[in-house]
Amino acid sequence: MPPPNAKFGKFGKFAKKKAKPRLKVKRLDPIFIDGERPRPMFVDYKDLDLLGKLVNRQAKILGRRKSGCTAASQHAVTSAIKRARFMALLPFVGE
Repeated sequence: MPPPNAKFGKFGKFAKKKAKPRLKVKRLDPIFIDGERPRPMFVDYKDLDLLGKLVNRQAKILGRRKSGCTAASQHAVTSAIKRARFMALLPFVGE
């Protein structure tokens, strides 16, 4: 039974509300320095402040969508995190 204030769309079904379009905000890549891409793309494995922001509580590497990295910088971040884990600067498993 439809609610008393329901609006009907085509074919007698309930009309769905259209989602409002969200404005996409261009996030800056956390690896870029002053808005410039470092050449060559390199992330220092000893920079634990930066690498700590790019892993979650379980010590998993964040994806590109979450971190805001480009593909090239995400590849550099991944290799830096793996190096830091191997050198025992970052844990393999989180809390």
